[in-house]
Amino acid sequence: MKILVTGSAGFIGFHLAKRLVQDGHEVVGLDNLNNYYDVKLKLDRLADAGIESQKIAYNEPVVSSKNPNYSFIQLGIEDAANLERLFFKQKFDRVCHLAAQAGVRYSIKHPEAYIQSNIVGFFNILESCRHHEVKHLVFASSSSVYGDAQSVPFKVEDSTDAPISFYAATKKSNELMAHTYSHLFNLPATGLRFFTVYGPWGRPDMAYSLFTKAILEGKPIQVFNEGKLSRDFTYVDDIVEGIVRILAPSPTPLKPETQNPKPSSPYSPTAPFRVYNIGNSEPTQLMEFITAIEDELGVEAKKEYLPMQPGDVETTYADVSDLMRDFDYKPKTTVREGIARFVRWYLVYQQAGSKVFV
Repeated sequence: MKILVTGSAGFIGFHLAKRLVQDGHEVVGLDNLNNYYDVKLKLDRLADAGIESQKIAYNEPVVSSKNPNYSFIQLGIEDAANLERLFFKQKFDRVCHLAAQAGVRYSIKHPEAYIQSNIVGFFNILESCRHHEVKHLVFASSSSVYGDAQSVPFKVEDSTDAPISFYAATKKSNELMAHTYSHLFNLPATGLRFFTVYGPWGRPDMAYSLFTKAILEGKPIQVFNEGKLSRDFTYVDDIVEGIVRILAPSPTPLKPETQNPKPSSPYSPTAPFRVYNIGNSEPTQLMEFITAIEDELGVEAKKEYLPMQPGDVETTYADVSDLMRDFDYKPKTTVREGIARFVRWYLVYQQAGSKVFV
């Protein structure tokens, strides 16, 4: 299959593109390489995939030196005209849309960035998929759509009508927009609500990266809500495995009339559309997560306990029973295993002379 992966210089997109190429697919990666965090990390991810930074220019495809089935194009999804030309030329079978303006706290101060990327950009993706007969659009939603839900685990049919961050509101909007296109234009689409993804090559603004950096530098780590938080930490390889299964030909959720006569999704069973949670389905207390990092580094963290931050929630916990039923999804990586792999990567990356985390 020929697959477009947007956000391919990002954390999950980088890992997904790499896996799809290994599986024998032809992959085109797309990313605007914005500076939400240090672009060097994004360029280093691309370099690891064989995309040489000196060859990257806006709207100019670059073929990987490591695998001719992978190419990359720097392009913003807000650029409707060039995005349309890309779809016309490439004739993608599948699209996995991961590009978005990320960050809950950042969205409070910079909401305009989320309108352009997460609303306008997503609309452009939908239009391109619609007009170029893409057989399946898989797109990233977020566990943040549940807001400060008190009932756990979070189920896809639970209410998502009260987001508490602007980022979450845009992700909820994406689900509604995609459902409308599925209903009106018969566009097969699957939304995935990601739960706290972590692992090697992860974003430097995520807690586990910030904790590791601070501990190694002997600085205090910031522990919000006095440490009374839990997260459904999900290792990136388990996320990628789930996405790969969903991208496969003739996915179950797109046959509701025969496969799922009574779907649990809150959306219409007559449209080729589904939403799934994708997570570890085993929440971990924040203090346990910190202890795992301390043990791997062999250093105890200095801790600065702070109140809850605006837009944050106390607990995330994914009910992935639908994904297990439909795709035999089974996350395998424990937090201890995942943190060990991340710390090993982090130390090697630091020793290689990266300035990303400085």
